[in-house]
Amino acid sequence: MTTSAPAETFTRGEVCVAALADVFRGDGEILGNPIGNVPVIAGRLARATFEPDLVMTDTEALLVANTLPVGVAVPFEDKLVEGWLPFASIFDVAVWPGRRHIIMGPSQIDRYGNMNIACIGDWRQPKAQLLGVRGAPGNTINHTCSYWVPNHGTRSFVEKVDYVSGVGYDRAAALPGDSARFHEIRRVVSNLGVFDFETPDHTMRLRSVHPGVTVDEVIEATGFELVVPDDVPESRPPTVEEQQLIHEVIDPNGLLAKEVKEPE
Repeated sequence: MTTSAPAETFTRGEVCVAALADVFRGDGEILGNPIGNVPVIAGRLARATFEPDLVMTDTEALLVANTLPVGVAVPFEDKLVEGWLPFASIFDVAVWPGRRHIIMGPSQIDRYGNMNIACIGDWRQPKAQLLGVRGAPGNTINHTCSYWVPNHGTRSFVEKVDYVSGVGYDRAAALPGDSARFHEIRRVVSNLGVFDFETPDHTMRLRSVHPGVTVDEVIEATGFELVVPDDVPESRPPTVEEQQLIHEVIDPNGLLAKEVKEPE
């Protein structure tokens, strides 16, 4: 078996990482900015395989050319540093020109891609206070965004988000002029499947289901009506090379397995 061949056996987590890596496919020389352990594993996997021009940081301010392990304190001398991108510069270099693709983790998302990371319940007296809006409003307006939802359910895929942190397609369409010219929510990846907004009205569509997951399971776990094509393919398995990179180089401490549990 060649290393580029599909793996014969694989985990749900590996399928999720392969799907998240694919969101960067074709991006070229822009700043890839995945947030969270699983998205970072996926971004580094994409850069190490099919998207070599993707620019990535060490999750701080250094731009590095080599593939670093996630969750490991890497000494400076082991980093192949190719640039410095402090917080004050990232807006001029990558955010305002639309040359960034970020993966964020919404607590709630609706059919148009409006997402919430701020609070659960009425914002004036929330049941749970979350992160706040952070950079989500600017991210969703100025450059491409994708989302990772590790626990797909009716509490995360909701009819209406409790607070809009990141702007979906319906709100972007209502903005004046060319304000939303860089708005793109490319993909949503959950532990059950992959979703996009490639529909006439940009409502969420089921793009693929992960191996072992049925379309009915996805529909039941979603709090709004999904667009479901007549034929829904399975998400692709990882390749042998991808498996080796994940476990031997990028995720030596097994953070992926801790976040994405295997179905019982």
